[in-house]
Amino acid sequence: MSGNRLGIDLTPLRASTQYRRLYIAGFITALGSQATYVVVPFQLKNLTNSPLDVGALGLFELVPLVVFGLYGGVLADRLNRRRLILSMEQILMLMAGLLFVNALLNKPQVWVLYAVAFLAAAASSMQRPSLSALNQTLVPPDLQRAAAQLGNIQSTSASIIGPALGGFAAVVIGPASVYAANLVTFSFSLALLFSLKATTPSEVSKNGDMRALTDGIRYAFSRPDLLGTYIVDLLAMILAYPVVMLPFVAAHFHTEYALSVLYCALPAGALVATLTSSWTHRVYHYGRGLVVAAATWGLGIALFGYSKSFWIVFAGLAIGGGADAMSGVFRNTMWNESIPPDIRGRMAGIEMISYSVGPTAGQFRAGLMAAWTTLRFSLTFGGLACTGSVAGVAAALPKLWAFDARTDPNVAHVRELRSGEEW
Repeated sequence: MSGNRLGIDLTPLRASTQYRRLYIAGFITALGSQATYVVVPFQLKNLTNSPLDVGALGLFELVPLVVFGLYGGVLADRLNRRRLILSMEQILMLMAGLLFVNALLNKPQVWVLYAVAFLAAAASSMQRPSLSALNQTLVPPDLQRAAAQLGNIQSTSASIIGPALGGFAAVVIGPASVYAANLVTFSFSLALLFSLKATTPSEVSKNGDMRALTDGIRYAFSRPDLLGTYIVDLLAMILAYPVVMLPFVAAHFHTEYALSVLYCALPAGALVATLTSSWTHRVYHYGRGLVVAAATWGLGIALFGYSKSFWIVFAGLAIGGGADAMSGVFRNTMWNESIPPDIRGRMAGIEMISYSVGPTAGQFRAGLMAAWTTLRFSLTFGGLACTGSVAGVAAALPKLWAFDARTDPNVAHVRELRSGEEW
């Protein structure tokens, strides 16, 4: 089945047992992690009642995301990726346990939330490049777009269910219940990850980790089209990342369901956009698709920030979520179709600078600007600045706009490298 009315191709899940197990494990992990992700700032808000303190979570995640993300990319090309993924998954489970114990205290400690944010960001950053590289090698080149769409469904579904249940449970029962549930989800995901086959490390530079990292960075800078995808996503997240401010926006509406509903808005828009994304199979200019999607994301966030109507606020987030999902489809397809497997891990580490460091820095920017001005100005200005800056990147990097998967030599090279693989 290459597609259906909804435009979703399930072939990658049927073609590879290993990919299917990794996919299900990723969904289970994301389910618990997304619930925890929204509860930590909620708990911190209740403990401090300060937008700046909540936004400061991003500072504690920023350094480990950069350092360990880049080094994790090197290790993903050098070590057994399965073993690295499993090790980091166990560390993340330990962090969930620390959050649970802290939440049971009569007076939960704020410093524990910051410490866990730092350590969890380090472990996740070490793990993600291996996950990205493994996803590429478990799926044939012709199915990379389908795998990108399935990845969106995985993440958006978890992002709807996890925050909805987590936000509701945190308000009604308490944060400890969410952290306990996250321990359960980690147990199930670890069982699936242990069933994966060991992977053969790629041959990378024998001159040390720093040389391998330098080679990866040099490759990224040799391709302006690739570099453009990182810059666009980085700017979009730094300037228009709204999630950490949702507890403060929800507080204006004085209803118990407001927080849960708003947390669902971004992934709901993303899920609808992905399920109706059959039109993307006719798009080969991935760079143009990415630029338009990122600009639309900014406009949606600006609408969210400016409006005082609950359902218009929800609509702005949903528009942004749908645009972000399409951005993800185009950039992930471009990365996996055009980056050679032997350097894919290091590129995944660099990619983390855009899709992980961006939100981390973005939440601090949003909190700082909200503290200095107003919450409404911070969110509206950020959205509009995102749209303008993305347009500027497209003008400054014409190779990003001109990228065409049908004629790009890097895509052809990767297809040639993988032509002898069996599925």
